Amino acid sequence: MLDFSVTFIITIINITILFFILRAILFKPVTKFIEQRAKRLQDSFDKAEKDKAEAKKLLVEYEDILKRANAEAQEIIAAANTKAARQAEFIIAEGKAEAERIAAASQKQIETEHQQALAKFRLEAAALVIAASSRLAAREMSSDDTRRYANMLFDELSGSSGFKGNLR
Repeated sequence: MLDFSVTFIITIINITILFFILRAILFKPVTKFIEQRAKRLQDSFDKAEKDKAEAKKLLVEYEDILKRANAEAQEIIAAANTKAARQAEFIIAEGKAEAERIAAASQKQIETEHQQALAKFRLEAAALVIAASSRLAAREMSSDDTRRYANMLFDELSGSSGFKGNLR
């Protein structure tokens, strides 16, 4: 049979007292520390999940902003290309108009110079005709006679070609 002696009872009392003392000194603080640590870990995980969700939200917002910025940049580029094309067309049209104006002015100047050269030629031809006529007539003409004959010749020539000239 079992014999319960006094040492056995004292040992049980000692173990019970030791249990309560250790429980008060070690077990409760360790348990409390572990619970606080578990709570901090859980808070960290919750915060990490919250930050992750917010990061995803921000990523979506930034991607949307980036898409809008790209679209706006494309619009700006298209507008600049259109403006450059219009400017190029304007410059080309202006250049063509200037070239036509220069060509018309050049043509007018050529026509004027042609008319002047033709008038000079007629004057010289008239002088040659008068000189030849005076030699044929075997007499020398005075300068007044030469001018008078030249003016008569010019009058005749101007009637046929529209040239008006007068020797002085």
